[in-house]
Amino acid sequence: MDPINVVNPYRISVQELLNQYLQERPADPNVETQLIADVTQDHYQLVNVGWEDDHRVYGCVIHIDIKGNKIWIQQNMTEYPIAEDLVAAGIPKDHIVLGFHSPYKRRFTEFAVS
Repeated sequence: MDPINVVNPYRISVQELLNQYLQERPADPNVETQLIADVTQDHYQLVNVGWEDDHRVYGCVIHIDIKGNKIWIQQNMTEYPIAEDLVAAGIPKDHIVLGFHSPYKRRFTEFAVS
């Protein structure tokens, strides 16, 4: 399959999934969860920004990239089953890379190694 034709539906699936997660996250009046989407370079993140008492809250909780014709889950600091949700959205397992695992460990999963 031509990577150009694959990427566009993947962009839509990733953005829809992250928007769904964004709506499900508990509301904290002092911490905002932001969706950051670079559709030109295919980088997508959910980031927490704000304050809890006197402590700064800032961090990427989900980071997904699209490289070639694969979706790379780079970071998942949530309980959301991102890979499984992508599969449920119609993305083949061999087009999903668990980038937060070392290449050695990836070969023992049901998903792509690279």
